[in-house]
Amino acid sequence: MGPGSAIGPGSTIRTRIALVYGAVFLVLGGLLLGIVNLLSRAGTEEEVAAIRQRAAPALPVTDVRGATVHQLTDSVRDAAGQQMLVWSVFALLGTALCAVVVGWWTAGRVLRPVHAMTAQARWLSERTLPGVPPDGVWGRIGASGPDDELKELGDTLDALLARLEKAFDSQRRFIANASHELRTPLATQRTAIQVGLDESASAEELARTKALLLDNNRRSERLIEGLLVLARSERGPAEREDVDLGEVVAEEAARHEVKAAVSPGGAGGVVRGNRMLLARLAGNLLANAVAYNVPGGTVDVSVEDGVLRVRNTGPVIAEADVPALFEPFRRGEGRDRMGPGAGLGLSIVRSIAQAHGGTVTAGPGPEGGLAVTVTLPTT
Repeated sequence: MGPGSAIGPGSTIRTRIALVYGAVFLVLGGLLLGIVNLLSRAGTEEEVAAIRQRAAPALPVTDVRGATVHQLTDSVRDAAGQQMLVWSVFALLGTALCAVVVGWWTAGRVLRPVHAMTAQARWLSERTLPGVPPDGVWGRIGASGPDDELKELGDTLDALLARLEKAFDSQRRFIANASHELRTPLATQRTAIQVGLDESASAEELARTKALLLDNNRRSERLIEGLLVLARSERGPAEREDVDLGEVVAEEAARHEVKAAVSPGGAGGVVRGNRMLLARLAGNLLANAVAYNVPGGTVDVSVEDGVLRVRNTGPVIAEADVPALFEPFRRGEGRDRMGPGAGLGLSIVRSIAQAHGGTVTAGPGPEGGLAVTVTLPTT
């Protein structure tokens, strides 16, 4: 838990709340006192009229100073009204000042959890962002108390921190895996070059070295191309057009020699997006389904109204292992476990789908393998 937070005297929100509280009380109190004074004056007028009516038979009636009853009642009425108005104003101002003080205190009590969460969030950001906490443990706001707006704010901040933690962890793993994937072919190439520079190497060894260098060069090209496509898809397509998803899937299925069930007449759905990226999405799904299959297995492909489904009959996959397959450089089991792929296929599929406003879901097939469903919004 981070350091506590004291509520400073210069809190702008606290001052505004206190002033608004006092101003509202002043306006409502003024209205109340105005109504009271008006009703009091009206009642006094009625009482004066009644006194005058009772004293009328004895007119003119004077006191020792020679004042008539009418003059006395008028003077009493005016003096009472003036005194009541003066004391009402003083009472209103005093009570408004008390309301400001109460509002200040109340605002402090209400804002104290907000200040505590702000201090905790600041401490967490300085401790963990960017990068890894010193002790490797990410903290949380940990808001407690009743299930109100402040608790909801704390929970929202905790959810944000959880997403940041996941993003940073994914980024670190991506960098580590990318470094490993790039270092492996470089080490292999260095060894092959050393063999090739050996004057005692036979022609057969030189031929194998050339083939190995060519294979590693192609692997590096595929890896770099995959990284570029992944970065491009995460930024989103700069140019969009209406793309017939069924047509794209049919072309990619023919290229991978897979039979696809595509509804005729454009029923596959028209997607607003980048045709090259959508073709890469379909191609990656088909390539993965073919590569991570069992000998003699099948690949089922269907597309209708913006929904693309690809399923193979590969090895059995546990439900808990499916989300990890969409992480970069993660490969599944199959005949090409260490084959030509760079482990970016499904990561690229997910990024392209999200860039087009779509979603990707996956799960184990009923008889093994993986069933992937891509849902894209259609026009």
